[in-house]
Amino acid sequence: MTTPLMPKATAVWLIEKTSLSFDQIAEFVAMHPLEVQAIADGEVAQGIIGYDPVQNGQLTREEIARCERDTSARLQLAVGAVPQSKHRGKGGRYTPVAKRNDRPDGIAWLLRHHPELTVAQIGKLLGTTKDTIEKVRDRTHWNSPNIKPRDPVILGLCSQGDLNSAVSAAQQRLAAAGIAPPVAPAPEPSAGAED
Repeated sequence: MTTPLMPKATAVWLIEKTSLSFDQIAEFVAMHPLEVQAIADGEVAQGIIGYDPVQNGQLTREEIARCERDTSARLQLAVGAVPQSKHRGKGGRYTPVAKRNDRPDGIAWLLRHHPELTVAQIGKLLGTTKDTIEKVRDRTHWNSPNIKPRDPVILGLCSQGDLNSAVSAAQQRLAAAGIAPPVAPAPEPSAGAED
């Protein structure tokens, strides 16, 4: 069950302003009945100002009256009374300082191996700005001589699943537009390979 906001302050208000039983209040605010009794006796929560659950929309006067008439009834939190936490999108996210210097390498790798990705997709995937992507593409990035294309999955900048879904979305977008996907260059042979 969802508990009300500020449960102790709500319990203080319910004890002072209603004739509900300690068990009813305890169940509503998710506290032990002995703790509610201690609040009523003044042993706990001294100095806490009561928080009116009727005024803030967590309860109705009718609900309190219903439960005051029937001691076996339980208070029900009003629908939509407690704000739900917002789901955080997959947009910009924190990248540890140690990995920030790896971002341009990951950008360069994506530009080379997945040219079908848009700047917005790369930015969302790696948590970087469009300006940084354009600077890496144009080789005007401040650290351009030291940028070496490296797989962002191996660098830990994104997951393989996120990369695969971004690539498939880009390929679907191109197919829907009737554009042939650009061809990525062939992988470079390793330095120790013999012909």
